[in-house]
Amino acid sequence: MSLHLTILGCHSATPRVNAYPTAQYLEINNRHFLIDCGEGTQRQMRKYKVGFSKINHIFISHLHGDHFFGLVGLISTFGILNREKELHIYGPKGIKEVTTLQLKISKSWTKYPIVFHELTSKESELIFEDDKVSVRTIPLDHRVYTNGFLFTEKPKLRKLLLENIQQYDEIETCDFHNIKAGKDFVLSTGEVIPNNELTIDPPKPLSYAFCSDTAYKPTIVPIIENVDLLYHEATFLKDREDLCEKTKHSTAEQAASIAHQANAKKLIIGHYSSRYNNIEDFKAEAQTVFKNVELAEAGKQYSNNSFPVEILN
Repeated sequence: MSLHLTILGCHSATPRVNAYPTAQYLEINNRHFLIDCGEGTQRQMRKYKVGFSKINHIFISHLHGDHFFGLVGLISTFGILNREKELHIYGPKGIKEVTTLQLKISKSWTKYPIVFHELTSKESELIFEDDKVSVRTIPLDHRVYTNGFLFTEKPKLRKLLLENIQQYDEIETCDFHNIKAGKDFVLSTGEVIPNNELTIDPPKPLSYAFCSDTAYKPTIVPIIENVDLLYHEATFLKDREDLCEKTKHSTAEQAASIAHQANAKKLIIGHYSSRYNNIEDFKAEAQTVFKNVELAEAGKQYSNNSFPVEILN
């Protein structure tokens, strides 16, 4: 089981020197996903050594420019790199029209297939699933239709206790799959060997919740309950909470409240307003409610159950 998150960009509104809009690269259980794609994303991907060819699924939270203006450029670059694999793009209704129009006008049509999955539901829904990972939407409250995304590993099979298994001559290699699937083993004498004597539990499936631009919305808590790693926007400090209702954003304190209510293991906050000079103030405010807080910064990486932080240069 593995989870590895790289922050490519984490600031709000327009790109600035050393401040890139939202984009994240997530590796979970050997699957590779791009989440949002603000301007400069492909430049950040190169800087932080994200493999372009690994990305087959892109998730766009909403159609504000600081979350998707880098998409058409990335699609075009994939074509220049002679991509042949399908690219799946998940986002609000309208993302197909705006993307294909840009490609058409710029004569940047690509040879590889692009599959758009346009989202309209205001309820949480399963939008991607394979044998390793599932992805659900997290309906958010912003000025335009917006979703966050919950990425969850599929449970693995139980682990064999080979020393215990070797005590029984009747158990053969062909029986291992059923045992790993949780079944007891019945000897020829009729004696039942309980599965918990032959196996141990696999690692707990990991999960990551990405909550993009949103006003404080505690109704999302049941969707993300017990999440291992939570990213939640924190555009303002509580000194400008008056702006949250107008702009449909959250304060650092409100993001921390969501993490606390959801019993998250770790909270990452980002999407800082440019009106603030010291982002450490966001962490200080959030920690008044929820202690395990990290500040999103370009190049930060989070990995596995303990989620230690590594800064890439």
